Amino acid sequence: MNLDADILLWINGHGNAWLDGFMWTVSRSKTWIWLYVVLVGLVIYKFRNWKTVLLILLAFGAAIGLSDFTTSGILKPLVCRLRPTHEPAIDPIRLVHGYMGGLYGFCSSHAANTMSCGLLFSLLYRKKTATACLMTWVALNCYSRMYLGAHYPGDILAGLLIGSCYALLAYWALRRWALPKPASYDLPHVADAVAPQGGS
Repeated sequence: MNLDADILLWINGHGNAWLDGFMWTVSRSKTWIWLYVVLVGLVIYKFRNWKTVLLILLAFGAAIGLSDFTTSGILKPLVCRLRPTHEPAIDPIRLVHGYMGGLYGFCSSHAANTMSCGLLFSLLYRKKTATACLMTWVALNCYSRMYLGAHYPGDILAGLLIGSCYALLAYWALRRWALPKPASYDLPHVADAVAPQGGS
């Protein structure tokens, strides 16, 4: 608890007016509507088959929805860990625009939801630039939640783990039942790798 609180207080305490506005904007879900539209467009462009696209979008909805339900619907009321902004046992949190969030903070829905979305898209799209951009987006969201005093680092790490699990589960289901299997998705067979080349 002490290390968790110390890291949180350091992040929350090192800010200024410009960062307050930037992190506030990053943390708002409405800020990223354009990104979701772009991701849907890229899915349509890459896969083109409407049945496959629909199944992929349903997988995204399931992964993000389960991430959100697990964190907000199950763990927060079950664990009942107060957010730093509501915790009287630590030093007063520097509030940004008076924001305190809900009463409980374990674990972070922002971390879980953005990670499930970012990781699942990265696994599907398979482009290093897209993956780097999406992981930066996830990291910014996570940092903004600590900057605003809404979550301890432990809340963030747990949310990232949950989001990753649902993304991997959704990807596994898509690979099994929905995605085409071009050569780029297939791992080389061990037998091919060790087979002798040419004649004896």
